[in-house]
Amino acid sequence: MNRLQKEIITVLKTQPTIDVKAEIRKSVDMMKNYLKKYSFLESMVLGISGGQDSTLTGKLAQVAVNELNDELGTKKYKFIAVRLPYGVQLDEDDCEDAITFIQPDEVVIVNIKDSVDASVAAVEKGMGKKLTDFLKGNVKARHRMETQYSIAGANNGIVLGTDHSAEAITGFYTKFGDGASDMVPIFRLNKRQGKLLLKELGCPEHLYLKVPTADLEDDRPSLPDEVALGVTYEDIDDYLEGKEVNEQSKAKIEGWYTKSEHKRQPPINVFDDWWK
Repeated sequence: MNRLQKEIITVLKTQPTIDVKAEIRKSVDMMKNYLKKYSFLESMVLGISGGQDSTLTGKLAQVAVNELNDELGTKKYKFIAVRLPYGVQLDEDDCEDAITFIQPDEVVIVNIKDSVDASVAAVEKGMGKKLTDFLKGNVKARHRMETQYSIAGANNGIVLGTDHSAEAITGFYTKFGDGASDMVPIFRLNKRQGKLLLKELGCPEHLYLKVPTADLEDDRPSLPDEVALGVTYEDIDDYLEGKEVNEQSKAKIEGWYTKSEHKRQPPINVFDDWWK
């Protein structure tokens, strides 16, 4: 293991092996304790895409809310699952299955197509040139997060994020889009560890075994993450667990980590030197 691999594992807090039940409890207790500490809070909000990460985070949030309400003898707290399709989502069935599995207190559906298209059109008119399909994908991600914050604000809530170590290492998220949130309950886990938690929680197998995709680009719908990244999650997970991976995958992973450092840092000020 080289110096950079050790540094990345330390920063992203990934363990080579986990106690699944203990990790579930760790995430659930963090959310419960945060809600109890800040008495003005009443909800947690998360966009549910039908993929592994939002399904896991949503289920953990609902478990936390259920336990907290039972322990305090109240109905104060709720988890709000937000559906944010752009038009008709290709994996709509998986989204419905994720909602059925999570059993959220409330479901809010906001179709972002009209507002995203209007925003893109306004920017293009102002610039006098077209946005690429890739940049439009970032608009979708940021608009989804903006919507979640509006819903959280209206419900005295916080917005949950789905960032985990296998995503953080590559920066495979939109800055100030799905990379923005108030709390990231599954940070520290890699992709295979997230699957283990979902299995323990009784999730339908097809939801955590499905091919991960950000599904942001119109020209390349449901593009697999691993195709976009040029490296498999299997290799990323092995790397994060301190195992040896082939040189090509190691170079790709470390390249993504270096290029995406700005996403893991707050906005640069005159005292920062990490970028130099």
